Amino acid sequence: MKALASSLKSLIPARYRPIGYLLHLTRTRTERRVRSGPFAGVRYVEDSVGSAYIPKLLGIYENELAAEVESICRREPGLIVDIGAAEGYYAVGFALRNPQAKVVAFEMEPAGQAALREMSSLNQVANRVEVRGKCEPADLSAILGDAANPVVICDVEGYEEKLLDLQTVPALAKATILVELHDFIIPGITEELKTRFSATHRIRHIWQQPRSRDQFPWRTLGTSLLPRSYLDWSVSEWRPVRMAWLWMEPYA
Repeated sequence: MKALASSLKSLIPARYRPIGYLLHLTRTRTERRVRSGPFAGVRYVEDSVGSAYIPKLLGIYENELAAEVESICRREPGLIVDIGAAEGYYAVGFALRNPQAKVVAFEMEPAGQAALREMSSLNQVANRVEVRGKCEPADLSAILGDAANPVVICDVEGYEEKLLDLQTVPALAKATILVELHDFIIPGITEELKTRFSATHRIRHIWQQPRSRDQFPWRTLGTSLLPRSYLDWSVSEWRPVRMAWLWMEPYA
């Protein structure tokens, strides 16, 4: 049976398989531009790196953070540091929304770095998006330096424990920080970060909210024939647990 299924799969073009169909439909209908949300209009690469692609094109990716994205843009930061930037949803999106800002995007994966550069070029912000590899505390400290009104976006699968430390990176005291939390990797990291930054920042804990298949905007003959679980998949973000973030604004 497995051999038969594999043979049938090889005979059916990817765009006619359920997931391939939804990907093709989304790429076609959006023309690979983010459809809505705070980064609406951003031109996108062919795929994402290590995260859900369709929600990014729809503009609903991490939509719990839309208000914080707008708050960052109102601050008109001169420096935005995106750590764990993947293909550049935030790095390029913020570069377009903040023409006054320099964006430094850290991404460990070579595929992510290549996609970052491609996406920066597609959106004509390559001259303001600096692509780097892994970020260590010394790198972050050097970049923040004496920057005025800096912003740090951090999604590093638990390495926030090392990076977001005022003892090794004292310049974080003046930075606005949005960090994805990974207690399932580093137990207790949420409370640890709250303790570290309680004296320097106003802190808000943001929880991931449920997704609905109704957020997939197109109904076609093809989507009507698919099991509903595929539409659920199309708007999901493939999270291992319910995710959360800390939004930390400096007092000073």
